[in-house]
Amino acid sequence: MTTPPRALVLSGRDRYGDPWHDHAATSYRVAHELTAAGFGVEVRSTFPDALDDLAVADLLVVNSGEGPAGDDDAAWRPLHERVRDHADAGGPVLALHQATMTFADSPWWTEVVGGRWVHGTSWHPPLGSATFDVQPGHPVTDGLGALVAEDERYTDLVVDAGVRVLVQHEEGAATHPVVWVTAAGNVVYDALGHGVASYASAARCALLRREARWLVGLPPA
Repeated sequence: MTTPPRALVLSGRDRYGDPWHDHAATSYRVAHELTAAGFGVEVRSTFPDALDDLAVADLLVVNSGEGPAGDDDAAWRPLHERVRDHADAGGPVLALHQATMTFADSPWWTEVVGGRWVHGTSWHPPLGSATFDVQPGHPVTDGLGALVAEDERYTDLVVDAGVRVLVQHEEGAATHPVVWVTAAGNVVYDALGHGVASYASAARCALLRREARWLVGLPPA
């Protein structure tokens, strides 16, 4: 019997949580979809030692937020270094929703994800049902079809020029990236997933499963 690929879902709390996102609930839904996609899944809260056993082959899923400011950066350095080393070694990373604003205490995280939410610049229209434009020509999106979900549409993120955009939306007579693959090819950022309502969309769930499978070298469909 073939051992399924391992996925570690890092779920935000305290320093990397906030009152507006139920990371525990969305991490549960993410874990459900990853299990359906053929992964062995573990969900762990953001603690300094949460990723001590992370292996290069493991899929790291970051589902955490910015959280309140703190003065104990040194205590969190082990977690940051594990994430950085994993990405630098080519380990697959799936960064979800608020991940563009998490780990603000580690500036290199922006380079890993390929973009950043910038306060005073980035924003989103009110939460609601939205249609997202799927870009064909990539294994993650080919054949996915229409994508409609109850979610936030992140707008005016600061995004690296080298990313490949897979999903976008239109706002203010401009297009805004929603899902992209970084130039390194081992990291996918997916801005969807504000709440559990997003996962009521079959297309959104299919997208998540495709992203995860593609990142570990499995057929996306």
